[in-house]
Amino acid sequence: MLNDIFNILLPNFCILGFIILQLVLSIILSPRLFRYSRLVSIIGISLSILLLSTVQTEPQYFAFKNSLMSDSYTLLFDFLILVCGFLVALLSRNLIRTIKGNAYSFHAILLSGIFGAMNIISANDFLTLFVSIEILSFSTYFLIAAAKGYYSKEAAFKYLLTSAISTGVFLFGVSYLYGICGSINLSQIYEVIMNQEPSIMYSISAIMIILGLISKLAVFPFANWVIDVYKGCETSVLAFLSTIPKLAVFGIVCRLLVFPLSNSFELTFVIAIICLITALWANTYAIRENNVKAILACSASANSSYVLLAACLVSVYNLSTVIFYLMCYVLMNISAFAFLNICSEKQDMNVNGFKGIFYNNHGLTGAYAFSILALAGFPITSGFIAKIYLFTAIANSGLIFVPFLLALLLLMVVALYYYLKIILPLFERCDKNTFVPKLNPVFSQKFVLVITAIITLLIGIYPEKIIELCRFIAYNI
Repeated sequence: MLNDIFNILLPNFCILGFIILQLVLSIILSPRLFRYSRLVSIIGISLSILLLSTVQTEPQYFAFKNSLMSDSYTLLFDFLILVCGFLVALLSRNLIRTIKGNAYSFHAILLSGIFGAMNIISANDFLTLFVSIEILSFSTYFLIAAAKGYYSKEAAFKYLLTSAISTGVFLFGVSYLYGICGSINLSQIYEVIMNQEPSIMYSISAIMIILGLISKLAVFPFANWVIDVYKGCETSVLAFLSTIPKLAVFGIVCRLLVFPLSNSFELTFVIAIICLITALWANTYAIRENNVKAILACSASANSSYVLLAACLVSVYNLSTVIFYLMCYVLMNISAFAFLNICSEKQDMNVNGFKGIFYNNHGLTGAYAFSILALAGFPITSGFIAKIYLFTAIANSGLIFVPFLLALLLLMVVALYYYLKIILPLFERCDKNTFVPKLNPVFSQKFVLVITAIITLLIGIYPEKIIELCRFIAYNI
């Protein structure tokens, strides 16, 4: 057991240790010292990132009787999750100033979400996967409800109900798969499936498992929660919700599609149809929205559908595009929410509330506009490279999927309208009677916004090394 811990679980145990530390500090420290809670989380996440260097990846390492595994694929996703957690912790300043005495509990829950996400990526059996998903899910419920007010509690309850239904669907699928294969271990299921003809029950169980997992991605038919949750959520929690659960779910979904669920042709078409419906719903719904958070919620659903379509068309090339797209997407998204985090105390979230803000806040608004342009897929951004790479992969997957690709390309053109609806008011001239606030972000907020925007630009200009890394990771899964 000690070998297993030292070979692959030191980063996870570091996060677990700091969760316990946050809970202890919440008991023994005065509420007036709430500001230190953020520092403790930042230190814990930083140490965990450093401890990733101790993880064994070559060859693949299996721990705790094959219930957990480690390879270069899990290492990359753990790194991305920890980096996103680090940036979210930096953005949590406004929220912990509001909740004060509960700041240590908030950060314990934030670290618990990171811990659950890391274990999802490493899971090699469905029991470990289920427990890890529940750790992440319960953390998310409490994070959404952390902000004061009715809307955050309503958002948390809606997310809870949707997750409960999707968990039931997931467990039904796992029970059917266990009945077919006699095992819940992913490696053993793959060996059994490769040595027998796929059955209807196998396809049904695969579809139910994937449907249960992708509810976290806000895709049809589990997308009803996303608008209300994004509207009711505090911006730093939104930065968490739009990145870490997505990384965890896509990480495990891709592994399932490559191995234990790879023998179901019906699953591919079900996912492709779901992706098309989700993109149609999200991109058309966003057109009539004027709330920036709601528009970004629709953007999250649409982008999830693009990535999921490439992921279901299983190949090394497609998997590398998925990894690259996710790396670009989380940076663009955090950059956008970093600006909203800066504005949250002075602005409502209506697009017209940001009118003319560029003329008093040139640098910050420029970085925010650049991140939105990246989400839209404009050239010289990582979003443009990611979309070209992704849709090339879909086009190379076979003529039968070309209609899906053409439909998504058309919907992406429609999406330009609502992205521009966010950007254009920033640069509109206001009359003399309109008050335009001067933003005064602290260093941590400015750092997150600027650094993510710069990385988005650099990847857009010179993506070759990152693409090579993604191909290496995909080849060695």
